[in-house]
Amino acid sequence: MRVAVLSREYPPEVYGGAGVHVEFLARELRKLVDVQVHCFGADRAEAGVHAYAIPAELREANSALRTIGTDVEIAAALAGADVLHSHTWYANLAGVLGAQLHGVPHVLTAHSLEPQRPWKAEQLGGGYRISSWVERQAYETADAIVAVSYGMRADVLHAYPFVDPARVHVIHNGIDTTLYTPARADDAQQRYGIDPGRPSAIFVGRITRQKGLGHLLRAAENLDPDIQLVLCAGAPDTPEIAEETKAAVARLSAGRHGVVWIHDMLARDELAQLLTHATVFVCPSVYEPLGIVNLEAMACETAVVASAVGGIPEVVAAGLTGTLVPYHAVSTDEFEAGLAEAVNALCADPARAEAMGRAGRERAVHEFSWDTIAHRTVELYESLV
Repeated sequence: MRVAVLSREYPPEVYGGAGVHVEFLARELRKLVDVQVHCFGADRAEAGVHAYAIPAELREANSALRTIGTDVEIAAALAGADVLHSHTWYANLAGVLGAQLHGVPHVLTAHSLEPQRPWKAEQLGGGYRISSWVERQAYETADAIVAVSYGMRADVLHAYPFVDPARVHVIHNGIDTTLYTPARADDAQQRYGIDPGRPSAIFVGRITRQKGLGHLLRAAENLDPDIQLVLCAGAPDTPEIAEETKAAVARLSAGRHGVVWIHDMLARDELAQLLTHATVFVCPSVYEPLGIVNLEAMACETAVVASAVGGIPEVVAAGLTGTLVPYHAVSTDEFEAGLAEAVNALCADPARAEAMGRAGRERAVHEFSWDTIAHRTVELYESLV
């Protein structure tokens, strides 16, 4: 069986959880089927990976139109595939068109939903209406939809009530616990000026409304003064949110010591070090279909404080591997106070935080294996061809 995996992101051009998912899923699928990856961006040296640049005529167009142009080129190149598997709206149209053109089934994985990300209009302008239209076409026509959590499955059926529930299959995101594993070296801590003698809370994510960084920065005003806040945060959606975040970090830094902001994307080994040495990982997302970054932290034996949204409660076992903070049923002030309270509590009880970290790794190893996920995905393909 030949499977064409369609994605905007693929190494080394990965900036979010969907790109991480595609990287590891493709690696495991190759052990079971013939995989050809079709992605955006610069040429890759890897065999079986085909990259597509933005069409020259569209380089100055709205980014949504640039995406559509690239999708058309990908769709034209999919002859010979038995199954198409697209990831995110950026590649969904290539799946829709390719399935019609070549007469093969199209599977899509739901990593997020445009109707639940209205803040994307800040980034895309009128292109957000186009991205929403593209996504809707994909959900109307896909032969199967993979939801990365049960929470995501419910969101799909709510956002797109015309979808037959029988077409929506839950296959969780996974984690490679040989790559994400406790890293005891401390050169990354030293490089970024993190004091090993003080407790620390770490955030890892893009600067976007979805990831809730603004909430964390306000919550941090109520953290114990001894707690360091490490922000691995970059790739802002817009210049406006970049400036907003810069100002918020400056205000916070003026009132407390130990705010470390790392703007660049870290190498995996550096990130594993910082996660391992942190007392607690904080995920303040306001929308998260699963939250693979929580799995990365758990695999590094770090306790998690996370918002109770989307698929996060399926990953973070409340009271066992971390603390879940209510988001939907409370006010913004209550949510931010809850984040601060949870971080303070774990940093004040390092033995409990360490126990949660150990339990988190055990959960990641036994319940979120990429090998299991790949086999379930191939079973889905086989049911369609």
